[in-house]
Amino acid sequence: MVETETYTIEGPGGDVEEVELPSGLVDVFAEQGEEPTDVVGDIVVQAFAQQAHVVVHHAEGEVPGDLEALNDEMERIFEERFGVSLADAMGHSH
Repeated sequence: MVETETYTIEGPGGDVEEVELPSGLVDVFAEQGEEPTDVVGDIVVQAFAQQAHVVVHHAEGEVPGDLEALNDEMERIFEERFGVSLADAMGHSH
């Protein structure tokens, strides 16, 4: 059986969620010397950016303007964190 390690996420309202991951999995995605919490943060940013993109650009029908604004901000956050646009990272744009 593989051991696990726990990462804690705290929301702006003080609520807390613990996420259990297999020990060593975070290391698979880390560059040399990178802190595990940075890796987990990177993956959270990537996941939210990809999901926001899907909701805004691949949904059927009209997308509310507030969702477009949220996606735009998420794309900005992604680019600021990774130094590359989401479009370039994904290999396509809209």
